[in-house]
Amino acid sequence: MENLVKNLNYLLSDLNVFYRKLQNYHWNIKGKDFFEMHVRLEEYYDEINDEIDELAEHILMLNFEPLGTMKDYLENTCIKEAKNEKIDTCQVVNNVITDYNTLLKKVKEIKEEADNNSEYKTSSLMDNYISSYMKHLWMLNQMNMK
Repeated sequence: MENLVKNLNYLLSDLNVFYRKLQNYHWNIKGKDFFEMHVRLEEYYDEINDEIDELAEHILMLNFEPLGTMKDYLENTCIKEAKNEKIDTCQVVNNVITDYNTLLKKVKEIKEEADNNSEYKTSSLMDNYISSYMKHLWMLNQMNMK
């Protein structure tokens, strides 16, 4: 169970860094699809924010402690931070696709570990994230085909 919670905290770290990255892009995006992506990025970071809270509370329900500082998140994430600079919509789309793929891989691994440990609530939670991330990836990849 401890390894499962460690991986949940790694996911929590990834989500927190991804949240900040999405907000940074929301503020700094430029280009021909600005209006569409500006709105979409806000939807993404609002959803990620809900997942952060849900995941932290889930870790608490398992009688463990969620990570809670930016220092912890930065030390335990696979997601690269965004720079404080203007960024083109095409690059944002590519980066967000990369990050959603990273998250999708991680939640699938956590689901498998949860299933192996008969931790069905965790497995179910990961099912929700898998479904959400796959839909976002499908939509982003369609946008990327322009």
